[in-house]
Amino acid sequence: MLQEVVSEVLRFHNYLQQRADARVRDYPLMQSPVQMTTILVAYVVFAMYIGPRLMVNRKPYNLKTPMIIYNLSMVLLNAFIVYEFMMSGWVTTFTWRCDLIDLSTSPQTLRMIRVSWMFYFSKYIELLDTIFFVLRKKQSQITFLHVFHHSFMPWTWWWGITLTPAGGMGSFHAMVNAAVHVIMYFYYGVSAAGPRFQKYLWWKKYMTAIQLIQFILVSIHISQYYFMEKCDYQVPLWIHLIWMYGVFFFLLFSNFWIQAYVKGKRLPVTEHMPTQNGLDSESITVVANGKHLHNGVAHHFTNGKALLSKVKEV
Repeated sequence: MLQEVVSEVLRFHNYLQQRADARVRDYPLMQSPVQMTTILVAYVVFAMYIGPRLMVNRKPYNLKTPMIIYNLSMVLLNAFIVYEFMMSGWVTTFTWRCDLIDLSTSPQTLRMIRVSWMFYFSKYIELLDTIFFVLRKKQSQITFLHVFHHSFMPWTWWWGITLTPAGGMGSFHAMVNAAVHVIMYFYYGVSAAGPRFQKYLWWKKYMTAIQLIQFILVSIHISQYYFMEKCDYQVPLWIHLIWMYGVFFFLLFSNFWIQAYVKGKRLPVTEHMPTQNGLDSESITVVANGKHLHNGVAHHFTNGKALLSKVKEV
């Protein structure tokens, strides 16, 4: 029995090797699905089990500076990815309808392949989001939606970039996703800068709205395939997967929106929040009325009112 399973796995691996696009074979993490699957399984195990247990008797780390640097770096990286997607087809030669996979080795095609790989690789960098949550003991932020999104995205994109590196209409969702991440990581960067910037983050709940718009755009664009009289996209499975991805995540993020902002089930919460000048608030109660009290002065606070009951030097 075991011998048969191993034989089937090897057969499938050889099939992938034959079908894999030669233009991406030499890129890092593109030689085999085993490498990326191992990384993502290790990520899930660390996020859900190992990390919380390592931190259970430790104080949360103060990662303000690393988080600011990381988030602003991700803004720049994703902005560059959007630009490269646009210049390698989406604002130059693509029709925004039935754009097929380019099988050539023209400079523009190789540029599209390079940026597709960069988008794929950026998903591994984004795993640091969860590492920061673990080290700061923000386990409540590590939800099913968070872990599934961070692990499922790079796993599926390995298949996409292996079979359709110059993906034509199959790369639209990557460009949109990178654009959303420019906004998202800018928000995270400002948020990490400390309480004095909280008044500029009144638009937090609109981040979820932007995510929902993303999935609507992706679903509408890819749905064209099903209504066109003739669109001979070379790997229809990739089209089906993108459509299912858009719909599935739209439903997940819609549920998050309803729970957080309609029913208010994510509020109130109590959590540790780093403050500026080395202060750490030990007890911050968040309630949904849009303000917080800091040192006796009322300020706007995203998602609620924070009452600081104790502050200490760290």
